[in-house]
Amino acid sequence: MPVNHFLQKTEKLALNCYHEPHDINELMINHVPFTGALFNHPHDSEKIVIVPDPFSSNTSYYEFRSSDICFAEEMPNIVGVSGEVIPIARIWVKKKSIGIRCSPFVVEDVFQGMRGV
Repeated sequence: MPVNHFLQKTEKLALNCYHEPHDINELMINHVPFTGALFNHPHDSEKIVIVPDPFSSNTSYYEFRSSDICFAEEMPNIVGVSGEVIPIARIWVKKKSIGIRCSPFVVEDVFQGMRGV
């Protein structure tokens, strides 16, 4: 089941608080970029969720504190086969920040194929 099934759709994220970096070299040395579809965290207004491949059936997502994001760039949107458009962004997160990487999966019986044995 795709991760975007569990995420809440947002109208607009407040990316306008991030300004052009003063020094692109400093940004590249002290930050790490993550690209994907941005969502507000469903329970914590101080965090964001980024889904690298929102149309994938086997995907993961990342959580970061908004205060750890130094810069955000708009990237080209992606369009699904049903015509749904999802905006994509690249965020630059401070190195040494704490993030959460989540890979959801379906829990199944590991002995399912061995029941008749």
